[in-house]
Amino acid sequence: MKTFLTILLITIQIATAAPDQSMTIRTTVHGMVCSFCAQGILAHFKKHEAVSDVRVDLSRKVVLIEEKKGHSLTDEEINKTIKKAGFNPIKIERLSVKISEG
Repeated sequence: MKTFLTILLITIQIATAAPDQSMTIRTTVHGMVCSFCAQGILAHFKKHEAVSDVRVDLSRKVVLIEEKKGHSLTDEEINKTIKKAGFNPIKIERLSVKISEG
């Protein structure tokens, strides 16, 4: 019984701690070749209520999106936003570091 309670308490702590963490999402984007392209993607993601920061690395064709604490973006939302900006998402990765740390 003691082991069960310990596991239950740890599970509760993990579940309640997760919303306080922000996640960085790295998305590879096809067709992004200039600063005008980058500005379009930045503008679309900055409007999203779950995004706290977004940066574009044109040389690597990567968009870094940092979620606000307590919010999350689904892969579907990311794909839709990138397509709305006129580009094609290729790969989505979730990182446990902030943009400033990566």
